[in-house]
Amino acid sequence: MSNGSSLPPRRRLRGTLLVVLAAVVVAGLGWLAWRSSGGDGGPGAGRPSPGDGARHDAGDPTGPGAGHTPGAKDSTGHGPRDRLKGKVVVLDPGHNPHNAEHGREIARQVDIGNAHKECDTTGTATDDGYAEASFTLDVARRARTLLRAEGAKVVLTQDGDRPYGPCVDQRAGIGNRAHADAALSIHADGSGTGNRGFHVILPARVTDGPADTAAITGPSRRLGEGLAERFRAVTGSSASNYIGGGTGLDKRADLGGLNLSTVPKVFIECGNMRDPKDAAQLTDAGWRQKAARGITEGITDFLTH
Repeated sequence: MSNGSSLPPRRRLRGTLLVVLAAVVVAGLGWLAWRSSGGDGGPGAGRPSPGDGARHDAGDPTGPGAGHTPGAKDSTGHGPRDRLKGKVVVLDPGHNPHNAEHGREIARQVDIGNAHKECDTTGTATDDGYAEASFTLDVARRARTLLRAEGAKVVLTQDGDRPYGPCVDQRAGIGNRAHADAALSIHADGSGTGNRGFHVILPARVTDGPADTAAITGPSRRLGEGLAERFRAVTGSSASNYIGGGTGLDKRADLGGLNLSTVPKVFIECGNMRDPKDAAQLTDAGWRQKAARGITEGITDFLTH
């Protein structure tokens, strides 16, 4: 049987060299394939390691959440979702859908500092019967959702869960006890046809009996000015053509909700329910969402600047 040992020495050497060369070529091709698959990353390369997720979350531009920068605006143009964290906002939906059923109770007189006024009133309505109290509660709930999304704690003075009221002095007290950073009473006006637009009511300087607005008139004006600017921009509504001389601002000393407040607070009359053109906006759910967003942006600007 032949085993190659009988070949001449030179032929045996040539055969050995060819075998070695073939082995080197095969090994080299394998090494190149291994490199191209990412094999130079060490053991387990080419497969996610247990730390990959943490690395991507920490800001790897190719990982999950790529493109998100802490503190940057989101896709809607808003800023960080917790920018109102730690802030308390009190929303006061004007009147109550059930006030009309409790005439005696809401007619009770309460002390507003410089006078006595009714506990509450029924509010106004559109010609088609859409009540101001329904409007204010809807807008307040929408604004609450938006403000909570920004991290704020939101307190409503009533959420359709009371038989009537609360009275105007109690509404102010809710904001005071909550130590609100900002408070807003939401209304719609009941003026004559042709009177259109929104206006924001600021507290006047009142120091009488239980009322003392000295400390809140300044910050309340700043809140009101920013609110008017944002509300106009978001809703496209014009400032009132019958109150405020085109500024969208008014100042009053006869509202218990302002007189008795110890925290920055304003009222907003979102439009005139007795004017057909304004009423068409106030009864439109899409417009009410804009109103809620304008309110949210105005409050947010006040609390973050």
